[in-house]
Amino acid sequence: MMTKQSAKILIVDDNKDILLAAKLLLKPYYSVIHTENDPNSITPSISTENYDVILLDMNFTRDMTSGQEGFYWLNEILKIDPSAIVILMTAFGDVETAVKAVKEGATDFVLKPWQNEKLLTTISTALDLRKSKIEVDHLRSKSRQLSQDIDKKYFNMIGASPAMLNVFNTIEKVAKTEANILILGENGTGKELVARALHRQSNRSEEVFIGVDIGSISPTLFESEFFGHVKGAFTDAREDRAGRLEIASGGTLFLDEIGNIPIELQAKLLAVLQNREVSRVGSNTKKPIDIRLICATNKSPHNMIAENKFRQDLLYRINTVEIKIPPLCDRREDIALLTDFFLTTYKTKYNKPLLRFNPQTIKKLENYNWPGNVRELQHAVERCVILCEENVIQPSEFFFPSKQADESDDQVPFGTTNLEQLEKMMIRKVLIKHNGNVTKAAQDLGLTRTSLYRRMEKYGL
Repeated sequence: MMTKQSAKILIVDDNKDILLAAKLLLKPYYSVIHTENDPNSITPSISTENYDVILLDMNFTRDMTSGQEGFYWLNEILKIDPSAIVILMTAFGDVETAVKAVKEGATDFVLKPWQNEKLLTTISTALDLRKSKIEVDHLRSKSRQLSQDIDKKYFNMIGASPAMLNVFNTIEKVAKTEANILILGENGTGKELVARALHRQSNRSEEVFIGVDIGSISPTLFESEFFGHVKGAFTDAREDRAGRLEIASGGTLFLDEIGNIPIELQAKLLAVLQNREVSRVGSNTKKPIDIRLICATNKSPHNMIAENKFRQDLLYRINTVEIKIPPLCDRREDIALLTDFFLTTYKTKYNKPLLRFNPQTIKKLENYNWPGNVRELQHAVERCVILCEENVIQPSEFFFPSKQADESDDQVPFGTTNLEQLEKMMIRKVLIKHNGNVTKAAQDLGLTRTSLYRRMEKYGL
């Protein structure tokens, strides 16, 4: 017994004999066959049902020969469902008209009277195309959702300082242009945040954002990663592979730490950017690319040029506009905002809804220089949320490895008789030894946790 394929097919023709013949032919092969003899029923039908294939006559009673009604209803169908699979049915004399309709969006056409095998083959091919379209739409939706999920991590740019407001203003000005951007800033300042904000506000926001951390790529794999390769180009090239430049075509390519690219490959990258085409390793075939380039570095490009580590002509190509991100120590007024944001994030993540900062804690954070910038602050807050045993986060919960202005009394001069200074120094060292764990520090010092907390508050630790 023949197994019916799960598919919904709509047949529209004002000749009831043709509708009956088509239904009898297709019924053994497909699960649902609907027929309509009035083209005015098309719109309500496809608005309520999701048809896999629509067989549409080109000429109806009102206009028997020109095919204009067919064009009209084809356009109406595609307005409602742009991905609809429409097969036109036409008489021998209307072939030229049918070909024109295919150019305007129809999938195929069959001649009346049809040959049964020909019609079945045409419908089968159309169903394969429908399946492919659905899979492509699914993959595109999945890719878009994944991109959005990844982008959430980078979505928030927080700052109200003049330095950051200037960064935001520059992003707004240049995002919708095609200008190549060079982002300068220390590690941990948020260069990728800026790159993603530029992409998100650009005319390419619906296309891909491909980020490449150049510092993480082995020198031997640079060419393959950037330009791709063909099968057999080198020992491990077991299949053709597109490079990052090719994959990013249509969207944005973000090259993080561009200063790490080997000098010998800079000329090749420059040629690709100038010619807008790329050749895979092992191939002479050039593929056109269309990318918006954003680069970032924590190094001074002008110093690298002076040291013959970076090509000046490549720098001119990549930095149509420069965006400089200030270090956190130059935007201390943003520390409280950032700290509050990270606290809110990690309170939820670690289920500690009652946590809050002692105002003195915020002051301590604002007085620290944060050599690791925003990334260091983020990790410090997360670690604090994990380890904190009380609902109020005290200044003592944060420990900084480098000497700060508020820690200048750590080093007690030899021979001092100030017992309070000695006690403060000892408590600080023990707390650092136990990475801020107050319970372990109290045990080491022979104190109760309450006694240790009192001393920590006394000394502002």
